[in-house]
Amino acid sequence: MFIVYVLRSARDGSLYVGYTTDIKKRIAAHNKGSVTSTKIKRPWKLIFIESYLSQDDALRREKYLKTTQGKNALKHMLRKTLQLPFT
Repeated sequence: MFIVYVLRSARDGSLYVGYTTDIKKRIAAHNKGSVTSTKIKRPWKLIFIESYLSQDDALRREKYLKTTQGKNALKHMLRKTLQLPFT
């Protein structure tokens, strides 16, 4: 299974989109500070996940969600979640 996920920073509410095959291990790596690009905004909370049978489909989706149009779609889809406190 190939997973596209969105994390939210408890520090400032920013979002991070990523791709993995082992979601538990990947989130742990983000929260331990092992991922350079997310280290300074720890801790992270998983707020969205999609799974794919095809790696190509998952990578295409991750790439789209990182575009301006994709970020806007995420903010629209997750509008209630994003209104919640950072916790």
